[in-house]
Amino acid sequence: MARRNISPLRWTPPALDDPGPTGELRVARRLATGGRGPEDVVFDADGRVICGTGDGRIVRLDPVTGESTVLADTGGRPLGLHARADGTVLVCDHDRGLLEVGADGSVTVLVDTVDGAPLTFASNVVESADGTIYLTSSTSRWNLDDHLGDLFEHSCTGRLLRRDPDGTVTTLASGLKFANGLVLAPDESHLLVAETTGYRVRRHWLAGPRAGESEILVENLPGFPDNMFLGSDGLLWIGIAAPRNALLDRLLPLPGILRLLVWNLPEAVRPKAVPIAWVMAFDLDGRRVHDLRIADGSYGFVTSVAERDGTIALGSLTESDVAVLHPVASVH
Repeated sequence: MARRNISPLRWTPPALDDPGPTGELRVARRLATGGRGPEDVVFDADGRVICGTGDGRIVRLDPVTGESTVLADTGGRPLGLHARADGTVLVCDHDRGLLEVGADGSVTVLVDTVDGAPLTFASNVVESADGTIYLTSSTSRWNLDDHLGDLFEHSCTGRLLRRDPDGTVTTLASGLKFANGLVLAPDESHLLVAETTGYRVRRHWLAGPRAGESEILVENLPGFPDNMFLGSDGLLWIGIAAPRNALLDRLLPLPGILRLLVWNLPEAVRPKAVPIAWVMAFDLDGRRVHDLRIADGSYGFVTSVAERDGTIALGSLTESDVAVLHPVASVH
């Protein structure tokens, strides 16, 4: 089947500024999911890891013993997750939209359309204390299997959405550069949104004098930020799926025909992601605290990271297992 063509938008990315790692990423053990592609990992109220696999299952893992329990099968492709205190789980399912997985394994669709059109590429989700749900939609033009198309095209069709407790869905922000990871501030005053193809993290204000406005918290990242998690250490942990690609950065400001030509090259010679395992952590003022990397093949394509009480878990779109890291020295 012929590859779908891109409609490139021009953008001048910031010049790469990579200060290098602060330490080595060291995998202590792997937790078998029984499937493949635990794209997002989160901790539940009891310190267990929740993830979703490519075959549609939502799996709970004990980070110490590795014991696994299948909570549900969404019938789709689960991506971003939010574990509620009552044991239920909110799931952004690429195929089905925003879902709620009950403690009994039931699956309920909460959102599958926005403004009368199907919800596309539901990516990540968080919930406030009053039951308001926030979620990201990465792109309206590409699916998971062809997500690199959005990278080459730079479609800027990502959205930040809100679902009120009565079921009303509102678009809070549009035109985002592949909206991905999502974190709610502890005081619920703002959201943090990873813009994967913009190499940055955006802050969207929910309360206070700037409610409804946004600003950039972290910019010019040296890699592609994916899912994010607010750790018990108070840090914003970010999975970095891959380093930035020098050829793509050079092509993005140029006439789109050049990217179209590269996009249509045979798969074997198109630019590829550099295999690496990489996570970063920032404080809520945007200052870098940790930058952990390794390229020894012990793990790769990290699409998520979560921290709780010193335990750091990684998820990946391409790996079969969840990885647990050796402890990282605190800087506090």
